[in-house]
Amino acid sequence: MDRFEAMRAFARVVETGSFTKAADTLQISKATVTQQVQQLEARLRVKLLNRTTRRVNVTADGAAYYERVLRLLADMDDAETSLSDASSKPRGRLRVDVPSPFARMILVPALPAFYARYPDIQLALGVSDRLVDLIGENVDCVIRGGEITDQSLMARRVGDLQSGVYATPGYLQRAGIPEHPQQLADTHHRIVGFQWGRAGKVFTYVMHRDGERVAVQGRHVLVVDDGNAYLAAGLAGMGALWLPHYMAQPHVQSGELVEVFEDWQFEPMPMYIAYSPNRHVSAKLRVFIDWIVELMALHAPVINRSGR
Repeated sequence: MDRFEAMRAFARVVETGSFTKAADTLQISKATVTQQVQQLEARLRVKLLNRTTRRVNVTADGAAYYERVLRLLADMDDAETSLSDASSKPRGRLRVDVPSPFARMILVPALPAFYARYPDIQLALGVSDRLVDLIGENVDCVIRGGEITDQSLMARRVGDLQSGVYATPGYLQRAGIPEHPQQLADTHHRIVGFQWGRAGKVFTYVMHRDGERVAVQGRHVLVVDDGNAYLAAGLAGMGALWLPHYMAQPHVQSGELVEVFEDWQFEPMPMYIAYSPNRHVSAKLRVFIDWIVELMALHAPVINRSGR
């Protein structure tokens, strides 16, 4: 029995709650994972896991052992890194999930510079606006807009997106130019709704002007859960959009979109990079996080709130 591989298998079963999911993320068979955990239990003479038909739960002894295994595996990775050139030349596969507009307009165009610096890192890029199970899907990190509500994740704030309200000239010609944000909720005006998370809640936007604060959700006939589809719906004249400036500016310059409520201010949307605290922050993940911080400093730097 390879004890380290058995420990890795055991840790992944604990994290995913399933032998099948653990096998999938480790890219080995379920039978191999089962055998490794059984051999580990036999060697330790301790029951580490309670198995049911639906779920695998860790025992009290297994939970204590799991914490030590995590530290041991992290130390082993650090030792291997220090004895190789991996610290100066990070390498390996990194699974990342990012919002679709961010990928299309900021991240992917900047990747040649990333690979010029780190040619041995292989990125597997998931592009979506959905909630991602980092452990279950074996994802190393996600980049998301909005506050991170999952307290089980480590999150680093990497940027603040400035936003505005935009609509097509055609829409404004048909519906008229709204004079107050509340008109988007109380009149014939329409917005394109954006749905956040599994609950299906349509996002509410907060705007300020001269001491007045307005929270607007707006009236809509269409709700989408993808940033690129959201933008496409607005460009088709389906209603007004709340957009980060980086998404809107190319279309403003081309005349496809017009900004309204320019004298109103918006709460900036924070951007975070989040990862599981149960995962060792490898050299390749560490340099990717640092690179994202550099990238966001160019496009949407974190606002210093110390003076507020």
